[in-house]
Amino acid sequence: EIAREIHEYTDGYPYLVSNICRYIHETLNKEWSSKGVQEAVKLVLTEKSTLFDDVVKNLESNQDLYQYIYELLIIGVEKKYSVNNLVLDWGIMFGFLKKNSENKIVVANRIFELQIADYFVEKDDLKNHNKSVNGVLRQDVIQNGHFNMELCLRKFAEHYRQLFTEADISFLERHGRLVFLSYLQPLINGAGFYHIESQFTDLRRMDIVVDYCSQQFIIELKLWRGKAAHQDAYTQLAAYLHDKGAQEGYLLSFDFRREAKKRRPLAKWVEKNGARIFDVMP
Repeated sequence: EIAREIHEYTDGYPYLVSNICRYIHETLNKEWSSKGVQEAVKLVLTEKSTLFDDVVKNLESNQDLYQYIYELLIIGVEKKYSVNNLVLDWGIMFGFLKKNSENKIVVANRIFELQIADYFVEKDDLKNHNKSVNGVLRQDVIQNGHFNMELCLRKFAEHYRQLFTEADISFLERHGRLVFLSYLQPLINGAGFYHIESQFTDLRRMDIVVDYCSQQFIIELKLWRGKAAHQDAYTQLAAYLHDKGAQEGYLLSFDFRREAKKRRPLAKWVEKNGARIFDVMP
């Protein structure tokens, strides 16, 4: 069971497997458990290593590869394997990318996914659009080691409404999900992490799983496609929660219509097929 969990994070990448095991054995007092694996992953992600330095250097020095992975991971553009794609060849050669059983391209492992997503969040060009978490302090959403995801999303909705001006629509259409990740990251940093379920990522949907201490939150990010599609999103998320063995989830919808500025923000709990879903639409 522990080997499978380690494999989920590493996809068998030797250096990452070895480091997780080393941290569990030497630093975490042989905590061979699911919690121990997660704690070891946090340590791997925060260590200074030549591997992660090389990831950043290769992305910085190859703008085509940077754009390819950004579109794949953050925007949700579906990429199919092609034997004649030189940029894809670079990504596979560096170990950043792989093709799955459906011949689609995904990030090679969950730790690289976490590291690269964090790298995108930290990029300077986003800071002009998302300068801060709007005064939200970590103690507002974290009390006694407990993370309040409902309050976090309510606060994000307020923050997002301030960003949502007509001048920002084109930016938010393409980068809105990155705005949310850049908002979330400093709140969970140090005690938790998130990963993007890349097999479910597309232009319409992104699933994010947040692990914070012993808590886990499943958040689905959607683009508004009308009321019928929104109801379908409830059903889809409820089924996903059931597959994950969870009873509660969160649905964050982005509405990029110009008339959305006049709409009142939505934030409510709904019941669907045995699951509780907190529905937020800024």
